[in-house]
Amino acid sequence: MRIRAVRLDELPLLQDIERAAGLCFRDIGMPEIADDEPLPLDELARYRQAGLAWVAVDEADAPVAYLIAEHVDGNLHVEQVSVHPDSARRRIGRLLLDHLAARAVTEAVPALTLTTFADVPWNAPYYARCGFDPLDESTLGPGLRDIREREAAHGLDRWPRVCMRRVL
Repeated sequence: MRIRAVRLDELPLLQDIERAAGLCFRDIGMPEIADDEPLPLDELARYRQAGLAWVAVDEADAPVAYLIAEHVDGNLHVEQVSVHPDSARRRIGRLLLDHLAARAVTEAVPALTLTTFADVPWNAPYYARCGFDPLDESTLGPGLRDIREREAAHGLDRWPRVCMRRVL
């Protein structure tokens, strides 16, 4: 599996990947998450323009997964990582996370952070296997606190959420 920067014409494919990946939330009683629309194209384009958007591609160079990140509180924050269900369970998500970690190390960024659902098997438990540890809410920097407030305003706190950090 190869990872490369997202091309402009692929931004709609990122939305398709996220929609497909989100469908599994319906099976665990979280239809609101399954029905949540992906980020708009202009926002995805911002991540691409900043050099913080990557895809994992198949042999035909077609995206099967993506990761977008941003700088938050001096770390690189995983805004979204999605793997198309047809390519799931092949360590592609971990490959994308490791790619971001390698990028962070070259920039002397101390850690990766993310926010996720605490009790969804392919969320917090998965990220723990990828080297992320839960953060105590009282230790969050202003950027992560802002992200959590936006998530709560969006209704995501209906289910337990957690901030996590992977020290590099």
